[in-house]
Amino acid sequence: MEPIKKTLSLLLVFAFVLSACGQSQGTPAEPTGLPDPGITQSAVSVVEDAIKAYLDAWNEGDYAGMYAMLTTLSRDSISQDDFIARYTHVEQAANLFQVDYNILQTYTTASTGQVAYRATLHSAIVGAIPRDTTANLSLENGEWKIAWDDTLILPELAGGNTLSMERFEPGRGNIYDNDGDTMAASTEAVAIGVYPYLMLEDEWPGFLSQMARLTGLTIDQLEDLVFIDEDFTPSGDYVALGEVSADAFNAVFDAVSGFSGIRYSYYDTRFYFDGGAAPHSLGYVGAIPAEEVDDYIPRGYQSDDRIGRQGVEAWGEEYLAGTRGGILYVLNPQGQVVTQLATAQAQAPDSIYTTLDADLQARAQEAIKDFNGAIVVLERDTGRILAMASSPAFNPNWADFNNFNEDWNSYFPDDARRFFNRATQGQYPPGSIFKVISMAAALETGLYQADSVLDCQLTWNGLPGIELEDWRLAKELPASGPLDLQEGLMRSCNPWFYEIGLALYDNEYQTAIADMARGFGLGSPTGLLSLGEEAGQIEDPNGDPTVGRLEAVQQSIGQHTTLVTPLQAAVYAAAMGNGGTLYQPYLIDRVENINGQAILNFELTATGQLPVSPENLTIIQTAMRMVVNDPRGTAYNRFLNFSVPVYGKTGTASVEGLDPHGWFIGYTDANREDLPDIAIAVLVENIGDGSEFAAPMFRRVASYYFFGNAGPLYPWESSFGVLNPAYFEDTPEDSTDEATGQLLLDPLN
Repeated sequence: MEPIKKTLSLLLVFAFVLSACGQSQGTPAEPTGLPDPGITQSAVSVVEDAIKAYLDAWNEGDYAGMYAMLTTLSRDSISQDDFIARYTHVEQAANLFQVDYNILQTYTTASTGQVAYRATLHSAIVGAIPRDTTANLSLENGEWKIAWDDTLILPELAGGNTLSMERFEPGRGNIYDNDGDTMAASTEAVAIGVYPYLMLEDEWPGFLSQMARLTGLTIDQLEDLVFIDEDFTPSGDYVALGEVSADAFNAVFDAVSGFSGIRYSYYDTRFYFDGGAAPHSLGYVGAIPAEEVDDYIPRGYQSDDRIGRQGVEAWGEEYLAGTRGGILYVLNPQGQVVTQLATAQAQAPDSIYTTLDADLQARAQEAIKDFNGAIVVLERDTGRILAMASSPAFNPNWADFNNFNEDWNSYFPDDARRFFNRATQGQYPPGSIFKVISMAAALETGLYQADSVLDCQLTWNGLPGIELEDWRLAKELPASGPLDLQEGLMRSCNPWFYEIGLALYDNEYQTAIADMARGFGLGSPTGLLSLGEEAGQIEDPNGDPTVGRLEAVQQSIGQHTTLVTPLQAAVYAAAMGNGGTLYQPYLIDRVENINGQAILNFELTATGQLPVSPENLTIIQTAMRMVVNDPRGTAYNRFLNFSVPVYGKTGTASVEGLDPHGWFIGYTDANREDLPDIAIAVLVENIGDGSEFAAPMFRRVASYYFFGNAGPLYPWESSFGVLNPAYFEDTPEDSTDEATGQLLLDPLN
């Protein structure tokens, strides 16, 4: 089992217990008695060393080692398995996490010894339990062995008595969004579903209308669930529609309970509102894994307790779980109470307030639900995370097997990687969103200015024997022609950036782009405290020009070995919009105790400044605005008639052997007093062009944020929230206005 002492670092929440330890482990508290003049001080020390070794082994949880220290007679009287079981039961029943001791007095003869000591057992539930007891020892084959009996644990356990804890559970604290709306709470919930084949035909309109109000699904989405074809044929199976709080269900009970096919069941649970919004950020509550039980017993848990798993639930376990209380009893072999050893009251849990906007979070999840990918929404000027969606997601309400709708086991094996947080842990080639960084390096070195011009053709032959392409070649579009540097970013002209990468490498700026990327916060974690995150990867081009020149060219368009997370991309997009400050993103706003007092506050933290002059920053910002606002910009058609100013960059990142990843990053500049501006990063895995898929998702999330509506349908939707599979079977080709050359349908780089 896990040594007791090794769990001490986990137990800062039990500091009140440790204060009871007044003396150092193993230090004699009183002078040793030497009644036999023939016994030397060294002999006494050897006897004391034997009992110290035994008690030290107890503190380490080394029960097998303790058993080996017993006399032959003791080992004959109790098997090793029973001995270990005895100590293990005491450890688990009392939730022990440490044992201290003090030697009080020692008596020895030539072959026997007796040591009186005070052992203090520290329980994570009821605190310190000090007891004085005496150990008898015998000399066997030159070694001092311990004569074991139950009193060596506690005097009260003599005669086969046992311990039993009556536990007081304090409940679990709530998790709130930034407006104080509850996102997770321990409460009564209702699992709702329907047997469609039992529903009367004339009941459908009223039923679907009521379920839309109750579950948050649209009528189109509900119809997609309960009917199996376009003729509205009801499904012959039970269809789970979701979970709602008992309060919400009770408010409409009279209106919905009479429908023929409805099924509803009440249950007490850890409930996640809005259909389980933000599962990767909030996490869920589940059973303690078997391999971790030994770590949790010394913290006051039982093996069948449920703990926070993943996200805020796991990070905030010590706050949300409160402090367990209990009464520790001694029972006789017949199970009757002999005495009460110690007692402690439970202490109420704390609550956690996140930075999330619960409604925006639900809309972000909905915006990307049919794809693999991630969306991150930050307050541009603070780094507060307003929404973070990773898709495919999971329903944290299914983690409770009392939920009639639960289908938790369908998530395993997790081939879809539903529990993987793509927003913070997914590492992807950034493709053309990285061109913002390459442009910054080009300007800061002084090799290029905003009005530098390059003729952007469909191919580039700057490296001997190597021909690289512009993205327009594969789409059979004409070359962009002469472009200044800002237009090069606007058109996402690959040859422009190939040229930058090569020129910087050849002019003694070999690491300029990599250094600029690091200055944008890439290649290292953002500092987000509450969720696990990856660092991404930024590497310097090889110093050998034969290899390094090609690496530099590929790096300039966000390829080669470059990897970033969607969170990192959102952070540097925000910095581009706020004047150049990189803020540490944060998800936890504060932790409050039961009295509403903040016991932990997270504060705005700047982690760096973009290594870009104000003049050059303005040049890049203008180019990012052109991406969205200029008719030749790669995202122009995606933001037509969108009244909020958006600055952005599309990206299509090549992935060997698979379809490319689609990116869109950017920020808003509405300057509204009632709503802070935001930065958004959208990543869609292996889907194609960033402008075709990621940019519309950016617009939808921004539309919900500023206007409270979804904006236009996605090209791939038959109705809001309902996928049209035919779109992917026959995706329309680009079309071009012959007179102007402007793309009318523009799934661009």
